[in-house]
Amino acid sequence: MIVVTGSSGHLGEALIRVLRERDRPVRGLDIVASPFTDIIGSITDADVVARFMDGATAVIHAATLHKPHVATHSRQQFVDTNITGTLALLEAAVRVNVGAFLYTSTTSTFGDALVAPPGEPATWITEDVVPIPKNIYGVTKVAAEDLCALAHRNQRLPCLVLRTSRFFPEADDEPAQRVAFASDNLKANEFLYRRADIEDIVDAHLVALDAAPRLGFGRYIISATTPFDRTDGAALRHDAPAVVRARVPGWEDVYRSHDWRMTPSIDRVYDNARARADLGWRPRHDFAAVIARLRETGDIRSPLAKAIGAKGYH
Repeated sequence: MIVVTGSSGHLGEALIRVLRERDRPVRGLDIVASPFTDIIGSITDADVVARFMDGATAVIHAATLHKPHVATHSRQQFVDTNITGTLALLEAAVRVNVGAFLYTSTTSTFGDALVAPPGEPATWITEDVVPIPKNIYGVTKVAAEDLCALAHRNQRLPCLVLRTSRFFPEADDEPAQRVAFASDNLKANEFLYRRADIEDIVDAHLVALDAAPRLGFGRYIISATTPFDRTDGAALRHDAPAVVRARVPGWEDVYRSHDWRMTPSIDRVYDNARARADLGWRPRHDFAAVIARLRETGDIRSPLAKAIGAKGYH
């Protein structure tokens, strides 16, 4: 039995949908009722966790307070959900001897390590970059990652951390970006360097379930495969459209037909090479695929993304 926390959320629903389609036994937990949630309750409630974990063979822990909750929730609530809740699940996973524990983290953990000073090349982000969290969200996610590492080291729990980049369909949380770009225009741009489609996020989790016993522990960036390489860093910072023109021909006509524009500068690039190599993950939705889908259907979303739609963070 695969158990999934946060089953009423974007990723949780996507995971439950796909696992059910593949006839794999799955149980969902969330504080919000939905067709994809079997147990309604909190990961901070010991009785709920015990009932949820009974008979579990693998755990996908996707429940979390997100960055937008910083404005609406206390720091203590972040600690309770993101740290204490994760610890409760890890301890229960050890007790029932699960074969794999996946923790859904975020590239937001990198925080202030993401952006180089003005005039410097775009930052190339791999798993070797040391996080510098800049808010309670990032701090609690890093702490939860470390609890996963500890559970592997001390209790030999096979545990992988997947640092996902942006995949939510909601409007950008930065007002300046919402003014500067239409929502889908901004998201399409981000597939070049900081976004992934929900189908690829799900695929990464499912291959990670199989890889966890072999790998033991690891942290992995889960983002669309970028067309750039490290040599593009300086040019991306001062003339991103020229680099995209060279790396992904054919996007300009499609953008023009939608009255879209490319971002003038890119300040960081997420590199998913380690996840592809270690997990055997094969992401399908890069910028070129998004452009092809936009040309064919007028929509940047995959079928799964369209089925789930927008939920809002709260």
